[in-house]
Amino acid sequence: MKKKTLALLLSLTLAAGMIGGCGSKTETTTEENVQTAQTEAVAETGTETVSDQDAADHVAALIDAIYVQERTDETDAQCAEAKAAWDALTDAQKELVEGENADPDYFGRDTGDASKDDPLNEDEIGENEILVVSFGTSFNDSRTEDIGGVEKAIAEAYPDWSVRRAFTAQIIINHVQARDDEKIDNVDQALDRAVANGVKNLVIQPTHLMHGAEYDELMEAVEKYRDQFTSVAVAEPLLGEVGTDATVINDDKEAVAKAITAEAVAEAGYDSLDAAAEDGTAFVFMGHGTAHTAKVSYSQMASVMKDLNYGKGYQYAHDAPDKLTTLQCLPDTLVNRVYYQPTDQGQEAKWKARLEQIKDWKHENRHA
Repeated sequence: MKKKTLALLLSLTLAAGMIGGCGSKTETTTEENVQTAQTEAVAETGTETVSDQDAADHVAALIDAIYVQERTDETDAQCAEAKAAWDALTDAQKELVEGENADPDYFGRDTGDASKDDPLNEDEIGENEILVVSFGTSFNDSRTEDIGGVEKAIAEAYPDWSVRRAFTAQIIINHVQARDDEKIDNVDQALDRAVANGVKNLVIQPTHLMHGAEYDELMEAVEKYRDQFTSVAVAEPLLGEVGTDATVINDDKEAVAKAITAEAVAEAGYDSLDAAAEDGTAFVFMGHGTAHTAKVSYSQMASVMKDLNYGKGYQYAHDAPDKLTTLQCLPDTLVNRVYYQPTDQGQEAKWKARLEQIKDWKHENRHA
């Protein structure tokens, strides 16, 4: 009987969610609607409601169902269903939501005011369009200020062109749509919109870092539509062409290296990189990483920074004979703090011996 009750409650939640519609600002499903449906189901069956964990697991499954990279005809309804089911949970139940990708932060984290963001998905584009293609972010403030900032700057620079947006990450598009009721076009949707609006000249400006998987997928999508426009131009990603090996460096990479270093130095409160070095301050730039062949771009960035004489005096442990250096990487307040003491048992005994070797080496070479 309990399983039948659960099935009935979930079907009612789905029905209520579909009525709401994920992309509508006026037809939203409220928590009260779903709770009313659940109350009626319990009264009809004469059984108790589902457990807190069952309710949370149901929402987790709904979130995982939209945490996918492919959009389908069911995506809008699935987004609405997930949000309606989340809204129907108690605060205690929300804390129990845990799935393969689902957690309480999916709907619960405050990332800013989504209403300040413009998805740039309007029609009436005209004949000339600049389509700004980004990976995307579900953080509302960042989307508004960073991605939105780029889009606004382009619109100001080219007032005779219509600027529109597309994201390549459907996972993020679904997240924003389900949580904030904001619809953002994926690449296919944006290109369909351009064709339907009679766009003749299309310029695609990606905000991607490199020629990685996202950029490859973008180019594949564009090729399917190219013959439907008079002209199509696709700009390079930020780091430009990849090159064959770490020594092949283009002007784009050098410009990026100079820009991010100057910004880091200024943000740290120094007038120059030399002033930071004299003060014993170094900067480490980290990339997301990729299995794509474009991963050589990271090595190329390291090469260009070396050519620019950045990082002078930095000791790279992997190049050292003992794979150890005397370089202090921690702030003074954290030096010599002990966070873990391995025991003499099992694998920990090897870790303990290695840590002792490192400690002895550091002591012997402290004045080197």
